[in-house]
Amino acid sequence: QVFTFNSVGIKVRPSETVRNGAPMSVICHADISKSPNFQLQHNFTIFKDNKVVFMTVSDKEDARYEIPVAKSSDTGEYKCTVKAGKKIQRSNPVFVWVKGMTKPILTVDRKDVLEGEIVELRCELPEEEPPLYFCFRKTKTNSTPQQKCNEERQRNFSVVESVVEEKDDILKFDCFGKRTVNFSWDISEYSNTALVTVREPFIKPTLITKPSRNFTEGDQIQFECSTAVVQMHDIEIILQKNKTILKSVQDKKSLKYSTVATLEHSGEYVCKVEQGRTSKTTKLNVVVSELFPKPTVAASMTKLDENEVLTLRCSINGFQAANFSIVQKNANGDIPLKNSETLTMRVSVNDSGSYTCRAAVKGIVKESKPVRINVYAPVSKPTLSVVGGLPEVVLGKPLQLICHSVMGTPPKTFIFYKGNNTKKTVTNDTYAVFLDENTRPSDEGGYSCAARNNHSSGLKTSDTLNVTVIVPVRDASLGSVPYGEVEDGSDTAFLCSVKEGTLPILFRIFRKTDHDVLLYEKSEHADRILWHKKTMKRQDTGTYYCMASNRANMDVTSHPITISVILAAWKKGVIAALVLITIAGAAALALWWFLRKKKKAKGSSVEMSGSALAANLTSEKLTRQPNDGDYFSGSGYIEDSENHMKSTGESKGPDLESAEVEYTEVEVSALDPHRAPVQKGTETVYSEIRKANN
Repeated sequence: QVFTFNSVGIKVRPSETVRNGAPMSVICHADISKSPNFQLQHNFTIFKDNKVVFMTVSDKEDARYEIPVAKSSDTGEYKCTVKAGKKIQRSNPVFVWVKGMTKPILTVDRKDVLEGEIVELRCELPEEEPPLYFCFRKTKTNSTPQQKCNEERQRNFSVVESVVEEKDDILKFDCFGKRTVNFSWDISEYSNTALVTVREPFIKPTLITKPSRNFTEGDQIQFECSTAVVQMHDIEIILQKNKTILKSVQDKKSLKYSTVATLEHSGEYVCKVEQGRTSKTTKLNVVVSELFPKPTVAASMTKLDENEVLTLRCSINGFQAANFSIVQKNANGDIPLKNSETLTMRVSVNDSGSYTCRAAVKGIVKESKPVRINVYAPVSKPTLSVVGGLPEVVLGKPLQLICHSVMGTPPKTFIFYKGNNTKKTVTNDTYAVFLDENTRPSDEGGYSCAARNNHSSGLKTSDTLNVTVIVPVRDASLGSVPYGEVEDGSDTAFLCSVKEGTLPILFRIFRKTDHDVLLYEKSEHADRILWHKKTMKRQDTGTYYCMASNRANMDVTSHPITISVILAAWKKGVIAALVLITIAGAAALALWWFLRKKKKAKGSSVEMSGSALAANLTSEKLTRQPNDGDYFSGSGYIEDSENHMKSTGESKGPDLESAEVEYTEVEVSALDPHRAPVQKGTETVYSEIRKANN
């Protein structure tokens, strides 16, 4: 019982594109080769979009999935698998498109509504499966349809609400459905049409004015707005002008509003009736004529000194019969000064401000444009100072000056002078700042400032401010006497100097170490300083430098110098003398040792000759004398030896006494290092050597 799959395929009848509502068959075919004389069972499974839609078991090589009425929801990717025994084979997928969708069904919750009410619409595709798109259309009489679409992912219907607007009368609604297939839209036909009749909840309001539409200032003007309603519930009437609500009433059919006409009442008025979502408006234009023009106020002067007299006068061009009053404007409220067309007063600084004139005729009050009055107190003598304190500045650095005038009415004008030249003019309330960015040594002194305002007293000038220009220290140098090498124990003079700089100057001398050591510090009214260091020592060897600064706070460092402390000359002499003494002693010791050795050599030769003679004498005696056994006497040897030494000494005496003294050089190449200091070179030692006959 051997078999094998040749292939598994899937096909659609009548084609892979089917019209909506037509029958459709999906056929799965297995091509199998097997040995004869046995029956093979096939397990067929058909999938749509990876979901099982059909399963069967058959001994035939074909399986058919019948769809009597194809719907758009049957669109998708189909494939099948065939299993026989322990073997399984899959087909390639095929895409089936069921074109067209069923006709949707539209329902509405009501067919007779009022303006502002809501109509609920429901569109359904009962034979289709989500996801689906539903589009609703609203068509007014003689207008283009308005469309709104919703996506439904979980259901085959959609519900929307449509607001009935003002002026809607008969509305027509319909809908259609659509879905995406292979990146394109498959759209259904339009649903049934639903008609909705619209009625007005109230009529458009009417707005009138009494007694007419044209008024003169001072006339009484009355507005009346009314409407007719179906239901009185939640109705509101509003009267407004330029978006400002003048009056409103609720649950009433009319509104009344009255006022005294002024020029400001000219313009467009709006009456608005609202109920629920519905609102209707009516507009009316009102004209108010001028009764009299605005007054004007005139001042004798607008800028005055303290204690001067001010006169204010009110007037109306071509109109006399009016009640005038003069008012001072104030942030906390206007201050009435006098009910008259003229005001005269002696002013102070507190009287500065704005003044207006008011005129009243037949209850109509009009106000003039304000006039500004400024009263000035004289400025005080200004003071000029340097910002930061001391009247000095570093050369090349900016100098900031402040000019301050305590008294006087602002604004004040400040003028800065450098010498006789005007440098800057500033207007401010109490003070002004001047920056001189180019200071030079010649700028010392000569700064001043002046202040003035609109007071008639004029300009006031400060005292002259003398400013010291500090020249920074430049080019520090350090020298010493002696220079370079200094004997141990001697004194050294260090000289630190600068090329230029404002006095006093602070001089500091350092010796370089891991942490530089300050040796000397002094402030001098000079461009140099001399420091004597007593008793230089070997540990004073090193590198020295000096640093100079003044009030400019800019340290200047000299080039370093190197000082070496060496031995003093007298110490060298002492050491040389000690060395010579040591060498001389060693030479004398060597000479003594040499002479002693030589003397010993001569004594040995005499002794040897004496011994030989004594031996001969002894042998002679021994031959002459009888043998006394082991005992012998040596007295003859001693006597002969003594006599010989004596004769020798007697013969040497005169020669030694008359010997000459002779000097000679002895070169000592090496000495015992433990006895005397080792010296290099050749030392000359003078020794006395007596010439002897021997």
